[in-house]
Amino acid sequence: MGREPVNTLDISTAGDPDLRVSMQAMRHAAELARKTTIQTGTHLVVVRNGQLLRIAAQELIEQTAMKDASRP
Repeated sequence: MGREPVNTLDISTAGDPDLRVSMQAMRHAAELARKTTIQTGTHLVVVRNGQLLRIAAQELIEQTAMKDASRP
């Protein structure tokens, strides 16, 4: 799974309006998946650097708390 990073600049300038907002839609879906994981106390399964990872709800809660604490 050695994929190259997506060039979001190309997508954001696409002629197709659906394609232009696709990155925003994927970010929104990822945020909803994190919220659902926290609400249900389950694991979020993601692929990062070609590795399948299970992220526990508690870890997501801690990440959210750290992100919130770093905001002014």
